[in-house]
Amino acid sequence: MGLAFVLMTGLFQVPAYSNSPQQDDPSIKATTVFGNVSEINASAGQITIKTAAGSVVVANVNEKTTYQRMPPGETDRSKAVETSLTEIAVGDGVVARGFVAADRKSVPAQQIIVVSQSDIAKRNAAQRQAWARGTKGIVSAINAEAKEITVTSRSLAGASQAVTVGVDKAKLRRYPPDSIPKYETAKSAKFEEIKLGDQLNARGEKNAEGTHLSAEEVVFGTFKIAGGTVTAIDPAAKTISINELQTKKPLTITLQPETVVRRFQMMMGGGAGAPGAGGQGPGAGNGQGQTAANRPASGAAPVQAADKVRAPVVHVRAAAE
Repeated sequence: MGLAFVLMTGLFQVPAYSNSPQQDDPSIKATTVFGNVSEINASAGQITIKTAAGSVVVANVNEKTTYQRMPPGETDRSKAVETSLTEIAVGDGVVARGFVAADRKSVPAQQIIVVSQSDIAKRNAAQRQAWARGTKGIVSAINAEAKEITVTSRSLAGASQAVTVGVDKAKLRRYPPDSIPKYETAKSAKFEEIKLGDQLNARGEKNAEGTHLSAEEVVFGTFKIAGGTVTAIDPAAKTISINELQTKKPLTITLQPETVVRRFQMMMGGGAGAPGAGGQGPGAGNGQGQTAANRPASGAAPVQAADKVRAPVVHVRAAAE
């Protein structure tokens, strides 16, 4: 739903009331309210809207209220189609336009603009499939003249695989260097910003051999990948101290609210998933572009002091400073 509301905020820029119980909620403006539909009372002509901050506003509708449906992620108002109250469902993203009451708890809606929850789900599913058919890995070569990038990754068998990605017509986006990589945080970028060693994810059409991809969209970023032995844990500061395997130097890892922590099974003889093995264990050094946004958090367990004995090695992928 969040994308739907980003879409709408740029359409209406008006000053907010200065003295009201919900004055700090950025989703409530003088003539607009945007959030998710939490309840519909058609007989009473009311749509209850819950904002991202948790405020509740009742949009009162009548026979003069107009309804429009926007495609997910669309900003061109000409793409809107006429709809009706009966086609709106709980969970849909919605913008109610009208003069918001002084207490910011109601709005007589002159217009309702809605982004369907089911449309968003379909769009997201299609995007996931498109990215899955693409390629991801580490940037190992850059051909500036041809606007092509070679991306190297490892297969489940441990073999190195290289795909040439043509980005001449691609939409390029870059993760900010000081952030946990989430798709929605990526910013528009230029080809010249792509560097050797960056982690890159591209979607588009591959050739029959799977060696070349004509990219429609590329997301990339510069991240540090490190592994080492846990030497200290500070739960209050949410930090883990390690001795890095490659540099043999101490490194402090700071956990963020979005950080995904996973425990993986150590195997005798360096089996799959063990540090240094060819398998795709958590934090594996191939850095194939997976982010906290597209890795499920189920099964994640907090790091314990006993991990220094039970699982002495930790791998981490983090934004480069």
